[in-house]
Parts: sequence; structure tokens; C-alpha cells
Amino acid sequence: MPKLKTNRAAAKRFKFTASGKAKRQKAFANHILTKKSTKQKRNLRHGVMVAQADMPEIRALLPNG
Repeated sequence: MPKLKTNRAAAKRFKFTASGKAKRQKAFANHILTKKSTKQKRNLRHGVMVAQADMPEIRALLPNG
């Protein structure tokens, strides 16, 4: 059986925690930051967990994660 390949785009966007949950960054934090409030930008800094409904797809994209 051949080795499973990791989807490189997904590998750059998701990281697994020690317990096996996937973490991701929030969207809307890259540009046009002048019109966003300080509170909004501060809240965009922190990563969030991937929804349970999306986990099967993440596991398929990152089989060795």
C-alpha cells in the first residue's frame, strides 16, 4: 500500500493539538486593518478550534497529523 500524501495547503492552515483536535486562525485579519476597531483586531489574533462537523475532512487532508 502506498504512503498517504498530506495536502500541503491544509498543512499550512491547520495544526493538531496534543489531544488530536485541530486548531485554525481566524479570517479577516490580514489587510484593510485601519477601519477595524482595536477590539476586533485583538480578538482576531487568537486561534480557534475547528468545528466537529469539519473534522472528518481535516483528517482526510492531513492523514499523518
